[in-house]
Amino acid sequence: MLKELHNERYVLCLDNNNYPASLEVRKIYLCVSDPDSESHGMIRVIDESGEDYLYPASLFVPIAPSKLQKHLPTRHNRKNMINLSL
Repeated sequence: MLKELHNERYVLCLDNNNYPASLEVRKIYLCVSDPDSESHGMIRVIDESGEDYLYPASLFVPIAPSKLQKHLPTRHNRKNMINLSL
């Protein structure tokens, strides 16, 4: 699982303004690499629909994989992403 974590990026949603049906605040999402979009301040995230869409990077903060190791869902259970209770 550790090898899997190093190949993937995760972000924590801080704000879902304009996207309440697609994003949940305090939820961790898998980020898909898209260098062109990132150069324009956008990131591609697999949202609540299970599909990847572009969102403003300012809505998220990156999460270090080492901090998530014990909380991440398995590769077979990604739909149950974590909703952090802060």
